[in-house]
Amino acid sequence: MDKPYFAHPTAVIDEGCIIGKGTKIWHFSHIMPNSIIGENCNLGQNVVVSPDVILGNNVKVQNNVSIYTGVICEDDVFLGPSMVFTNVINPRSAINRRSEYRKTIVRRGATIGANATIVCGIEIGAYAFIGAGAVVIRDVPPYALVVGNPARQTGWMSEYGHKLRFNEQGLATCPESGQQYCLVNGKVERIA
Repeated sequence: MDKPYFAHPTAVIDEGCIIGKGTKIWHFSHIMPNSIIGENCNLGQNVVVSPDVILGNNVKVQNNVSIYTGVICEDDVFLGPSMVFTNVINPRSAINRRSEYRKTIVRRGATIGANATIVCGIEIGAYAFIGAGAVVIRDVPPYALVVGNPARQTGWMSEYGHKLRFNEQGLATCPESGQQYCLVNGKVERIA
């Protein structure tokens, strides 16, 4: 029976994985046991998905990304080239800390830029945008733009990935989609 997904001949898919229809797994990638990958995902070259990782639908994982146990990515997440997740706060080679893995959640539509590092145990909000090379050590609100080391918020982003410019009434419009956003009490919501 044909598989509902594509895996390059050099990819390794361990037993016990669930991989959705239309997903593509490219050269030298390794999908470990009990991981769940949704429909229409694209995993680039040299990607590792560790046991028990969950990826939603339409997740794009660029080359050289390792997604460690404890990571959950919701639908439409983008993981840039060579970005890094961690899953233990204080790793030591001689000490087994598998029982201390911390959960990291990347909410729907979030983007993590190339070479960014996400320290474990945090939540990245829906449609947040993590700049290239950022080191994220705390939760990121929905729609926030964060950059730097350590990452700090420098603005807000639309669902289409454009920086939002709010007027005096706290309203902004995405220049590409025309979607409207409201900023109230330090939180952004899409209103139309």
